[in-house]
Amino acid sequence: MSQTIAIAGLGWLGLPLAQHLKLLGFQVKGSVTSLEKAGQLQKSGWEAYPITLTENGIKGPVSALLSDVNILVISIPPGLRRNSGADHVLKMAYLLEAIQQAGVKKVILISSTSVYGDKQGKVTEKVIPVPENEAGRQLLQVEQMFFNASGLKATILRFGGLFGGSRQPVRYLAGRTELSGGNAAVNLIHRDDCIGIISQIIRQDAFGHIFNGVMPNHPKKADYYRARAEELGLTPPEFSDPNTEAEIYKQIDSDQLVATLNYEFRHSL
Repeated sequence: MSQTIAIAGLGWLGLPLAQHLKLLGFQVKGSVTSLEKAGQLQKSGWEAYPITLTENGIKGPVSALLSDVNILVISIPPGLRRNSGADHVLKMAYLLEAIQQAGVKKVILISSTSVYGDKQGKVTEKVIPVPENEAGRQLLQVEQMFFNASGLKATILRFGGLFGGSRQPVRYLAGRTELSGGNAAVNLIHRDDCIGIISQIIRQDAFGHIFNGVMPNHPKKADYYRARAEELGLTPPEFSDPNTEAEIYKQIDSDQLVATLNYEFRHSL
């Protein structure tokens, strides 16, 4: 009998992941944030539920989503940009409670490398994160909450900057001038590799780990985005000259991911 995997968040990453896992023979269901999206997916043959996390609780049939689930993948954007004041920790605490009540034992929580501070420089999974902003602090608190939850085996997956498909970060930078951080290391990961890593965690039953998901090569930001802009026929961004004093930039390495899963990245920068 095949395992059932639920994906909380059938979006840019979650839906292609669901399609991939279905091809591998898993039973897959998931959630979206609107009744309209759920209806569209249901018409396409997906078991999809409209579920929204709020600071007052969970809206929607979360028990149906989590019923008879072997593995839950949580791919929910935290919505913490620009100091929105949102309490992501509280929202996720409601979800964790529902997970425990439903008896789900294994979770993959998609987090972010923003839990690391820029001043930390080169980091691996063995380095304790020191977030520099409220978003990073909330994400780290959610990680700890799930990783230490009673009766749950959670793997935390910290992805770098996401790209692939229609999502090309260089489009947001094209033509801009006086950009800072030109000497900073690029910490990106392609959607195909996100899906590949999640699939390997499931296949190898690699739960109870913390992984960084970032491509192994780290060109300088200025070099990479200029080259990408030219490839796409866009106006290359211009970066301001760096300060004369040595600056420390964050570089994320995925040492434990490679060592534990023996994962080979499909894409390179």
